[in-house]
Amino acid sequence: MIENVYFLGIGGIGMSALARYYKHTGAYVCGYDLTPTPLTDALLSEGMDIHFEDDPGKIPAKIVQNKYKTLVIFTPALPPDHKELLWFKEKEYRIIKRSAALGQIAEKHITLAVAGTHGKTTTSTLLAHILKHSGTGCTAFLGGISKNYHTNLLLSDSGFLVAEADEYDRSFLQLHPQSAVITSAQADHLDIYGTHSAIIEAFGRFASQITRGGSLLLKKGVHIPLSLQEDITLFTYDYQEPCDFYACNARPSAGGKYSFDLMLNGHRLEGCTLGIPGKIHVENAVAAAGLAYINGIEPAGIREALAAFNGVARRMDVRYLTNGCCYIDDYAHHPAEIKATVLSVKEWFPNRKITGIFQPHLYSRTRDFAAAFAQSLDLLDQVVLMPIYPAREAPLPGVSSEMLGRMLTVKEHCVLPSSQVVDFVKEHRPQVLLTMGAGNIDQLVHPITECLKEMGL
Repeated sequence: MIENVYFLGIGGIGMSALARYYKHTGAYVCGYDLTPTPLTDALLSEGMDIHFEDDPGKIPAKIVQNKYKTLVIFTPALPPDHKELLWFKEKEYRIIKRSAALGQIAEKHITLAVAGTHGKTTTSTLLAHILKHSGTGCTAFLGGISKNYHTNLLLSDSGFLVAEADEYDRSFLQLHPQSAVITSAQADHLDIYGTHSAIIEAFGRFASQITRGGSLLLKKGVHIPLSLQEDITLFTYDYQEPCDFYACNARPSAGGKYSFDLMLNGHRLEGCTLGIPGKIHVENAVAAAGLAYINGIEPAGIREALAAFNGVARRMDVRYLTNGCCYIDDYAHHPAEIKATVLSVKEWFPNRKITGIFQPHLYSRTRDFAAAFAQSLDLLDQVVLMPIYPAREAPLPGVSSEMLGRMLTVKEHCVLPSSQVVDFVKEHRPQVLLTMGAGNIDQLVHPITECLKEMGL
């Protein structure tokens, strides 16, 4: 019987949701992470023991003395020479990856999984919100902090579980959902997969794991090899192209939000408004509404939930808005995500200068998609590049933000360390400001927001 759960990388967004889940079940939860963050601060306040040194001597006595009652969960982003990980392996503890832990929990539920190289977090959070707001309820493991519920974990005894099915490290192959949506299958994580075709093959395998009698909602135009089990119903969705689920009569309304009618497999649901700004999110709303409808949520409940959705932290997250200035923070770290975010902001503010501050994430991704990054960033009027966030990688010769900067055609661009970003904002007084990236650029969000408030823009 598992009484203790130790997390190696407890502060990750997926890991922290699992930590909260096991804490809820009554387990003693503790762990290690590299650096303190607001998320680890929250976990500490919730009663979890966390330390920030890779030192087996810091592992709590309760873990050391109860090997057979302890489960160790680690993130694949951990380096293989991590001292604590090696200690647990040497002592022959039960050790599993984050994805395996989620897979084991999901086996006990009716799992609705959201997969795709882009759009997973907003779509899964919106799906969970629709289920909860409609009264059905769900347990949900989210890849971001819901602004409606201020957490990345929802709990319910409804039987439904919403899971963000992450393709990184082939994690999503631990899931065997009853229903799934696939939003996209573009090239990414080439450090893991090697080729785009290998990614597409993995998405096909994920789809083949949907259980008999289930359903797959596939973005129209996404081509993956399908070998579905018996009695799987295949649906398609799109932003506005007619298919099983799509939006029609979409139009911008106040505050950058969109109103539209939803076509739900032949049923027209009129007068929908999404509670967050950005054209980019309408397609995510179609996907979430479609999967909710397939699983029995009434159309009226879907419409009410869409209007009440407050979004996800770091996903087109409006942090400051006045008549003179808008500041949006976003997790975008792939060229396609940057392009979609920038185009949504340009449509919202067609006559304003848009400044983007971008922190590239991983040397390998920067190398693999350098030209595409440059094309997406050139959509901005002014670009600030921060140094590459290495995460789990060592530097690669010749790969840097300066290299990326030389590929830009936008006239106003520069490379700045994080320590100079707030001063840049003070000096340039941006009309519309975007911060983008999956690294530690999030630590600048609060200082930038306070800077803008002090300037009174």
